[in-house]
Amino acid sequence: MNTKSVGFISAVIYTGISLAAAGFFLLVTLLGDYSWVARIGGTCWVFLLAMIVLMPLITSRMKRKSRG
Repeated sequence: MNTKSVGFISAVIYTGISLAAAGFFLLVTLLGDYSWVARIGGTCWVFLLAMIVLMPLITSRMKRKSRG
């Protein structure tokens, strides 16, 4: 696996996990009494933080895995 494909596969994985986390957050807030501004803002914040945390973790793991 070359570096370009490792980067693309990593991006797909951490973006998917971040979208899932943000979607879960949005679903949980639908049960509470929150404004839509708070729901959307919190969802964006969860997505952003998940991307920041997962990007280096997933990318380094995928690079290590591709080396063998």
